[in-house]
Amino acid sequence: MSEHSAVIRWRRTEDGFDYATYSREHTWTFDGGESVKASSAPIFKGDPSCVDPEEAFVASLSSCHMLTFLGLCTKRKIVVDSYVDTAIGSMQRTNEGGMAITRVVLRPRIEFGGDGAPDDGVLAELHRDAHKYCFIANSVLTEVVVESPEDEIVRSED
Repeated sequence: MSEHSAVIRWRRTEDGFDYATYSREHTWTFDGGESVKASSAPIFKGDPSCVDPEEAFVASLSSCHMLTFLGLCTKRKIVVDSYVDTAIGSMQRTNEGGMAITRVVLRPRIEFGGDGAPDDGVLAELHRDAHKYCFIANSVLTEVVVESPEDEIVRSED
């Protein structure tokens, strides 16, 4: 149906090459030309100023959910003025002995405009459908939970 690509580049920068000291920094370049400095997570000796694969995984789930949610809102003529998600992924040891991000919690705060915010039932349906149709969520085994803070619904001032 469609293909998506990224070029991942790493080069040794030290004389030696051992686990304790090799550089984890590398670059992700996407088909539109955007480049991102990446590294392993700090717990794995990475540079905390760079994006790590675990953060990118959480961000991709959050971004896909948001974009699907916004698309669904446009089809229902629900105006969204802003959407901010503070997503958190939890990594745990699997039954097979490896590590995996087993759960991602999305905490979107959404500001609605136009005729106002949808009621709680419609909002829950929108999030349920956004998860159902999110390409990334459909591609992983990770549990994805959407938490709705009490103050999630905000009416924009015109």
